[in-house]
This record gives sequence, structure tokens and C-alpha cells, in this order.
Amino acid sequence: MSDVDELLRAWTKGDHTALERLTPIVYDELHRLARRFMKGERPGHSLQTTALVNEAYMRLVDYKRMQWQDRAHFFAVSAQVMRRILVEHSRRHNLKRGGRVPHVSLEEAAVVGGERSADMAELDDALNSLAKLDPRKVQVVEMRFFGGLSVEETAEVLQISPVTVMRDWSTARAWLYRELGGEASDGV
Repeated sequence: MSDVDELLRAWTKGDHTALERLTPIVYDELHRLARRFMKGERPGHSLQTTALVNEAYMRLVDYKRMQWQDRAHFFAVSAQVMRRILVEHSRRHNLKRGGRVPHVSLEEAAVVGGERSADMAELDDALNSLAKLDPRKVQVVEMRFFGGLSVEETAEVLQISPVTVMRDWSTARAWLYRELGGEASDGV
């Protein structure tokens, strides 16, 4: 993975050959992340895994001024990009259906499309509310839940301890559970 770090830094400095060498490596990892998002989808869903990967990749390539720190930073940003794409798709799909769906858990909200399509938009709304109270907890959720980063990778990107990541992760999940219609709890 140090090769990925080096290639990201070279790309940041304008080395276009680094992007060419980096593409197959990150594309495979983006595909793995997208498969996680799309797992359990009905066949023929309007947003396919490859489409999600391609859209995310195209948006990431447009981040020309991004100062990539390392692999973990790249995939944390990738998770944010995929979240935005999924939310945009969910909101478009929900508008076409003309309605809202019941509250669900954080894990259920991750399923995009079909009957759960609007849940991604609801999860996004809840994350935006949490961001007003504690932006770092949202970053932890994005990296762990959307990006699939480990506790250690998340800690590295955010420059906090793994214990803090676990505490933020636990607190954010409880807060989101309450916001998405679970049992009431106090505080963030």
C-alpha cells in the first residue's frame, strides 16, 4: 500500500503517469466498496455497481487540487463521494415514487434501491443533522460505514486515537439509531 501512497502524492504533484499506474489499483478497491453498498440489491436495479464506481472515479479524478495524504485519505474521500452519489440517486428515485418510507436502522438504510432507496436520503439527513453537532462523528461514520476503513485507518486519517474512533463510532451509531426511529437516547 505504500506504492499507493507514493502514487497519490505523485499525482497530487501533477504526475499524470502516476494516475495511469494508480487507476487499476484504486479502481479495484472502489469496486469492492461499491459492491458493499450494492449488496443485496434486486437484479436490474437502476444503479449498478460499475456505474457507482465509474461515477465516483470520475468525480475523484476531477479533484485536481486535492492534496492526497495517503491511501486511507483517498478512500475516506471516496466514501464521501459514494455517499453523495447514493443520496442523489435515492432522492431522485424517491421523487419519482412520490413518497417517503418508514424509519429504519443504520444497517437497513445502507441498502439502496427498491423499497430502501429513500432510506439513504433519510440517513443523509440524519448525518447532516449530526454534523451540526459533531462533524468528526460524521467523518467516522463515513469512513467506517461508507468507506469500509478499519478503526486504525480511520484514526490515521483523522489523526486521533483508535479509542477515540471507537467511542465516536459507538456514539454516532446510537445517535443515528435514535434519529432513524429507534429507541430514544440522550445526547450525541
